[in-house]
Amino acid sequence: MDKISQSNIAILVTCYNRRDKTIQCLKNLFSQAGIKEDFTIEVFLVDDGSSDGTSEAVNMQFPQVHIIPGNGSLYWNRGMHLAWQKAKESADFDYFLWLNDDTDLMPDALIEMLDCVAIKNDEAIICGAICSKQTGLFSYGGRTEDGKEILPHNSMPSCHVINGNCVLVSRNICNAIGILDPAFPHALGDFEYGLRAAHNGFEVVTTRKYIGYCERSSVPQQWCNSKVPLNRRVKALYSPMAYCHPVHFFRFEKKYYGLAKALKHYCSIHLRLLLPSLWK
Repeated sequence: MDKISQSNIAILVTCYNRRDKTIQCLKNLFSQAGIKEDFTIEVFLVDDGSSDGTSEAVNMQFPQVHIIPGNGSLYWNRGMHLAWQKAKESADFDYFLWLNDDTDLMPDALIEMLDCVAIKNDEAIICGAICSKQTGLFSYGGRTEDGKEILPHNSMPSCHVINGNCVLVSRNICNAIGILDPAFPHALGDFEYGLRAAHNGFEVVTTRKYIGYCERSSVPQQWCNSKVPLNRRVKALYSPMAYCHPVHFFRFEKKYYGLAKALKHYCSIHLRLLLPSLWK
């Protein structure tokens, strides 16, 4: 526990027009067990042009939060990149925690994550296992190379890719591999960072238990829905928020899986865009 007592953590959050969720996320964060006694936190929140009064509400209820205005086109990954930049400029933190504002942390979430990283001697990224509050089942966290969910276990199983809902990165790893890649606007930045760490010899593991709640997104993918007109499918596929944005996905796959696989999926994505009825 001596290591935890000396830890200062930069909390990185980005938000856009989810005032109530953002406020609830911060309430859970500032109610963490051990805060101020065993560790300290400093929050860097990028508000990417919210029009619902998010910044005003945060400033009123949590004046200690550093609010960083975005330009309205940062989305998740570039917003988190900016928050990380500002945190690094502010102080020499021991840890950096990515936190999605739609994720409700359990009261001992940070204690669990700090315990895990201490066991790994700061040489591992700790991916928080997140479950549905409604069902108690896995919703976000680590996955195997073939996409299977990695359930939390005492052995802290290794992850191939990670969701960025709640992720702890040590100063050691940050200094060695840098921060999130701003080439990705919204999606894939968390996947890329986990793979980058692994390629540089660091472990990427999940927590020993669930540490927060978040419901899995149920928004349908319009770009591959045959009932959606083609022009709208194209717009959806090339949206900055699209997970399978062809250019970003090609860049990601080429770097970690090779040119052949990247070209194959670049072609198959466009084939599915044009003929979505071929896929069930």
